[in-house]
Amino acid sequence: MRSRTHFGILALVLTACAARVEPASSPDGGAQSADATPKNPAEIAEQAMPSVVSVVTETSLGSGFVVSPNGLVVTNLHVVAGRAEVLVVIGGEKLPVKRIYNGDIKRDLVVLEVETKGLRALRLGDSDRVRTGEQVVAIGNPLGLDHTVSNGLVSAVREVAPELTMLQISAPIAPGSSGGPLFNDRGEVIGVATGILVGGQNLNFGVPVNYLKPLLESPSPLSMEAFAETTAEPEAPTVKRQIPKHALSVLDGCKPHSIALMLESIQTAINVGAPLYNDGDYASCYHVYEGAALDLERKLGPSCKKATRALAAGRKKASTLRESHEQAWALRDAFDGLLDVVERWAATKE
Repeated sequence: MRSRTHFGILALVLTACAARVEPASSPDGGAQSADATPKNPAEIAEQAMPSVVSVVTETSLGSGFVVSPNGLVVTNLHVVAGRAEVLVVIGGEKLPVKRIYNGDIKRDLVVLEVETKGLRALRLGDSDRVRTGEQVVAIGNPLGLDHTVSNGLVSAVREVAPELTMLQISAPIAPGSSGGPLFNDRGEVIGVATGILVGGQNLNFGVPVNYLKPLLESPSPLSMEAFAETTAEPEAPTVKRQIPKHALSVLDGCKPHSIALMLESIQTAINVGAPLYNDGDYASCYHVYEGAALDLERKLGPSCKKATRALAAGRKKASTLRESHEQAWALRDAFDGLLDVVERWAATKE
């Protein structure tokens, strides 16, 4: 069960032993020195691009960035999950990943280690100090277009689960940008680009960089073979999708803020529930979806009656099914049906 934002957080088993590789912290060690002077996107890009990389597997393409001159590179776990052979492309050179340095299953982060020296590490900022409305710059490789730069604002800092806060940003990103750095106006990395909300305009998300810092301080190395085995997707039961195709009239009476609430609530539920399903916990996924549907029905109220009925119909269908994986998919079908109609509705407004 995939999240439409491609978060794809998978299980990661890590063993704690091995010598620590220190991230650079001084200018002569490769990291940028502290500078409180605001920079424009062009200045940030010029300074950071040599440290932004492509992360390539047989089936995926993502972005990443250097955090140590001795070969430590950060990306999203979902970019490399299930793969024993991963390449980091920097400055035209293809470097095979030697091993996994550390990772975080809850925040979709992984630190890769390649055999090289003299890389230029990016400076990490303090994501706890990020405020809504601040400038943000994203650099990545969307659809393989190397070193694409976009800028925007931190739209919100959102708690999507008890142990997961996300940065919602308006800077455009696209598939292939996953794992790329997000910068504040001082050129410090404040987040890692993680996903986009399909059907929403400039609704993009990043993981706060402070989640990354403990991974660099306390390494837990893992061989690529063991990593591939422990992050391979388990075989899930086969389910026939039955996504309803709603007419645009299902949104009749829904005010713009209600549609925005629908998008946010459904995507949050999928971001929390899909990883549970992928881990084989179908019942918990179903309960997350059911609770989200009930809450959204209550919040939408009478002004958005047809959409509320569509959610209720999905819940009723799920309640009649015997297996928890079938129940989870019944509600996911209801969610995806509403996301689809909102996407088509949005296209008529362009």
